[in-house]
Amino acid sequence: MQESRLFKIIYYLLDQGHATAPEMAEKFEVSVRTIYRDIDALSEAGIPVYAETGRNGGIYLMKDFVLDKAVLSEEEKKDILMAVQSLQMTQDMSNSQTLRKLSALFRLSSENWLEVDFSRWGNKAFDNEKFARLKSAVVQGRNVKMQYANSCGMISERIVEPYKLVYKGKAWYLKAFCTEKQDWRIFKLNRILDLTVLEEGFEHRDFPALPEPLEEENAQILLRFPREMAYRVYDEFDKTQVRQEADGNFIVSANMPEDAWLTGFLLSFGTQVEILSPTHLREAVAEQAKLIFEKNKP
Repeated sequence: MQESRLFKIIYYLLDQGHATAPEMAEKFEVSVRTIYRDIDALSEAGIPVYAETGRNGGIYLMKDFVLDKAVLSEEEKKDILMAVQSLQMTQDMSNSQTLRKLSALFRLSSENWLEVDFSRWGNKAFDNEKFARLKSAVVQGRNVKMQYANSCGMISERIVEPYKLVYKGKAWYLKAFCTEKQDWRIFKLNRILDLTVLEEGFEHRDFPALPEPLEEENAQILLRFPREMAYRVYDEFDKTQVRQEADGNFIVSANMPEDAWLTGFLLSFGTQVEILSPTHLREAVAEQAKLIFEKNKP
C-alpha cells in the first residue's frame, strides 16, 4: 500500500509542480505525519524531493529530474502522448490514468486536440469493444474464437492466433494464423461478427512478408465523373490520379485490379460514373447493372 502511495505522490508532484503536506494528506487520506514519513522514504530511495518553508513553500521534486533520465526527445514524448490519446477511444477512457501519468512524467500538456473513433456510424459500442478485445488478445498472446463473414457472404467459426491490428485503405484488419487452415490470414474487422478471447495462449510465429500485387495483374482504368461528385472522387482517389477538365468534370486514371470488387466498386457510383476504358470493363459493369435491374424490377 505504501509503495503505491509513494508512486502516486511522485505523479502528483510532477503534475502539480509542488504541494503542501496537508494538501497531500487530504488527497491520499492519510495523516500529515504519514506524508512526511513518505517524503523521507522517497528521499532515502534517491528521489530528489525537498521541502521549502515559508508562505509560498511546500514539497517539491527537483526540476527536470525525470527528464534528465529520459532518453526520449520532446517530439517523441509528444508522439507517445498523441498515440495514447488516440487509443483512449477504443476503451472509452475519457479520464485516462495512463494519459495523465505520462503527461506528468514528460512534463507536457495533453491538450484534447485529437479525437480518433474506430467505430462505424451508429455502432460505436460494439466496434470499439471489438477493437479493445482484439488489442488485448494480441498483447497477451491469447487465441481468439470468432464468427467471420468472408467476401462471399459465408459465415464460419474460426479459432485464430492474433498477431497484429493493421489500418489500411480506410479499414481495420487483423493479421492472424488460422488454426483450421493452418495458414496465415487477414481478416477485416467489420466482418468479425462476434468474438471471444480464449484463455489458451499460443507460441509466437514469424509473420511472412506478403507480396504486393503485381502491376501486370492490374488494369489501367479511365473514368469520368461530374463536378458534383468531387467529394467521392477525392474520397476514393489520390489527387495525382485526378484531372479536372474545363467544364468542371473529373477524369480519373488509376491502376486497379480487375476483379469482382472493382465491378462492385464502380457500381457504387450509380449513374455518376462513365467508364471510358477499358471497353470490356464497361461491358462487365453494364451487364451487372442489367442483372440488378432484372432482379429488382417490379
